[in-house]
Amino acid sequence: MTVTRVYIASPEGANGRNVVAYGVLNALTSKYKTIVFRPAVSNHDDFTPVLLSASNAGLGVALSTGLDVHTVRADKETARGDIIGAFNDAMDVARADAALIVGTDKSHVNDPTSYEFNANVAADLKAGVFLAVCTIDRWPHELDETVKLSIDGMQAAGNRVLGIFVTGCETRHSVSVKETLAKYGLPVWTLPQVSFTDESNKTLALDTFRKYAPTEEVLAALDVDFNPPTTPYSFQFGLLGKAKSNKKTIVLPEGEEDRIIKAADYLLEREIVNLIIVGDKESILARGKELGLKYLERARFQAMDDENILKPMIGKLCELRAKKGMTEEQARKQLADASYFGTMLVVLGYADGLVSGSVNSTANTVRPALQVIKTKPGQKLVSGAFLMCFKDHVAVFADCAINLNPDAEQLSEIALQSAETAKAFGLDPKVGMLSYSTLGSGKGPDVDVVEEATKLLKEKAPDLPVVGSIQFDAAWSPTVAATKAKGNEVAGHVNVFVFPDLCAGNIAYKAVQRSSGALAIGPVLQGLNRPVNDLSRGALVQDIINTIALTAIEAQ
Repeated sequence: MTVTRVYIASPEGANGRNVVAYGVLNALTSKYKTIVFRPAVSNHDDFTPVLLSASNAGLGVALSTGLDVHTVRADKETARGDIIGAFNDAMDVARADAALIVGTDKSHVNDPTSYEFNANVAADLKAGVFLAVCTIDRWPHELDETVKLSIDGMQAAGNRVLGIFVTGCETRHSVSVKETLAKYGLPVWTLPQVSFTDESNKTLALDTFRKYAPTEEVLAALDVDFNPPTTPYSFQFGLLGKAKSNKKTIVLPEGEEDRIIKAADYLLEREIVNLIIVGDKESILARGKELGLKYLERARFQAMDDENILKPMIGKLCELRAKKGMTEEQARKQLADASYFGTMLVVLGYADGLVSGSVNSTANTVRPALQVIKTKPGQKLVSGAFLMCFKDHVAVFADCAINLNPDAEQLSEIALQSAETAKAFGLDPKVGMLSYSTLGSGKGPDVDVVEEATKLLKEKAPDLPVVGSIQFDAAWSPTVAATKAKGNEVAGHVNVFVFPDLCAGNIAYKAVQRSSGALAIGPVLQGLNRPVNDLSRGALVQDIINTIALTAIEAQ
């Protein structure tokens, strides 16, 4: 494939970096409509306008820059999400085919984490990386070590380095520099020193770049096998984009909870989904005003005492629960529960899905869904999966929320549901049926259940890649798999992890979340006829935003 997002990263942020950026932009614009994007710049940035004058995407400085560098230094983690949003906005407005992303500039503030930040942002934006490393005042072995550490830093974030520009290199040293760096197996271009900070020297800068790094060579370096990482930040913004592409209506029964209406305001501002908020409109809007929220009025509000809604809702509930002897009086009493009321809005077709649980228990969210939405045809159970967003990829863990001690048939169904969830969110599922045994290394009744479940799963979905029983380390690590499951193509590459019981699954996802820093999104309730998803009572606003978005995607 051809890489069309290029990040210019430099451990110096100066000393020839500008020449590289300007030259690579010229190469890209010779073939693509290309935006310029600066993730973090200072208030005194003079170079971005120079780049924009050579861009062919027609954007101004405001859309071409992410955040002020001081804001980034104060909170790099929050900044990463905002930068992705700004980048996506720029790409959408310009309808560009390619992007040149130029990392942070040299600064009088010595920030030891600056290069790591650039590496992480490159991964977030799914960009290939050109390194710009200066050789001035460096002996050959010092240049070599700087390049090695720069490559290592990019690879640690999951990035692909496409080539190396060595700046400030005298022509007489060009051959020896290329020989020194040849071991990295990357294109190497050497550029002599050119001072370039404003418009005055751009012609010399471009002529120099073209002389030493011909356009055809630069473009050829982009034609590589490239599997960009999926970081937690890029995955979250991918959810929002996918939800927005086919807007659905989600009901929020807990409309008087601050976190819920903050999440709603965020989504409504960006027109990601349509929302029905259950509760008194005036009181919710008044609280929103106190919190500084500006977009809640875009939601539809549904009072629970509205007889125009209650009467058909009562009739439908009595119909659905007729075998249980449900009376109108009982139905009305049941519908005084906001979770039940919200679920019936889904049943009646007013909404496509529901998100609840910020103040209610999982049981209060799941019970109404099981009673009136019920499971999909051919499925007998509901299970709970988490989307686990690691540093550079996403995996599915199940069942972590619902089924205590599933038998072999239930385990196989959980695995099948989880594979479908993976597909819905853009993953190519490879299933691992987890146990304390790898392909017969251990024995016992617990292993027998997992192996029987694996057999059933292969019968139900013969084309689904699956391995079981397998230990977590052999499922996760290609190195361990090479020893414990030699020759098995799925082992070491699993991205759908099916745990043998709820105890193992719940402990595992929380242990991984807390110890590794992985972002856990969910649980996604699998197997229901219509999407209903539960929140942790400790959910943050961002967690709620993510869950609403994934519910909308399920509804698609």
